[in-house]
Amino acid sequence: MKDKVFFIGAGPGDPDLITVKGKSILEQADVILYTGSLVPKEVLTWAKNDCLIQSSENMTYHEIFQFYKENIKNNIFVRLHTGDPSIYSTIAKQIEYLNTQNIQFEIIPGVTSAFAAAASLGIELTIPGVSQTIILSRVPGRTPNPEPLENILNCKSSSHIFYLSVKLIHILKKTAINNCGYSLNTPCWVVEKATWQEERVIKGTLDDIILKVKEANIRGNALIYLGYFLHQKEEFVSHLYNNNPYVWKKLSKQETSNE
Repeated sequence: MKDKVFFIGAGPGDPDLITVKGKSILEQADVILYTGSLVPKEVLTWAKNDCLIQSSENMTYHEIFQFYKENIKNNIFVRLHTGDPSIYSTIAKQIEYLNTQNIQFEIIPGVTSAFAAAASLGIELTIPGVSQTIILSRVPGRTPNPEPLENILNCKSSSHIFYLSVKLIHILKKTAINNCGYSLNTPCWVVEKATWQEERVIKGTLDDIILKVKEANIRGNALIYLGYFLHQKEEFVSHLYNNNPYVWKKLSKQETSNE
């Protein structure tokens, strides 16, 4: 395990949501480089007393790479990211550097906030007859999105989840309504700090969500959920639980409302 970097997903906030494997490696680590204030401090208490722990919050890529170079030899090195390392974590750039230095690495997945927040909301993201596609994206701001927002929103029968975008929710609303034909009553929910003790949920529609977010003073670390999947009403009986497995049954409006 020494002379190797372990990219570990710490999960969305609740320290108990880290994987057993991730916790086990953290407890053995000689060096931990973690992503600033986003990693719950309880996770860091599992480290050994003599473990070198460093925040990367104010570090540049060059400084991060230098830290790898100075501390990897003969050590179990953990690069601790929030959520899951495969989403908005910049590990690709770090792995590129490690490959140039012939440094081995391993990725330990974690629970991403999109799925943790869905659990907090008590919802399913894929509803028969409503949505069978989940789109994880972000509204372009200082960080551009190569995929135009209109293209993403035109997939109207999808479950949309936007990371890192609550400050740009006005752009999301304007694009959805003016460019993509969404109605004002389209459900739009915001979850701040999913699974943290400070977690807050704001439920609204495209019509009123901006005002509700402003009144709640939500500025960051929040997810936006958009789409009719939030009604949680099936339009078809699940194929798995249908009495006749070869026939899809479309639910009537009365059956849907009774549920």
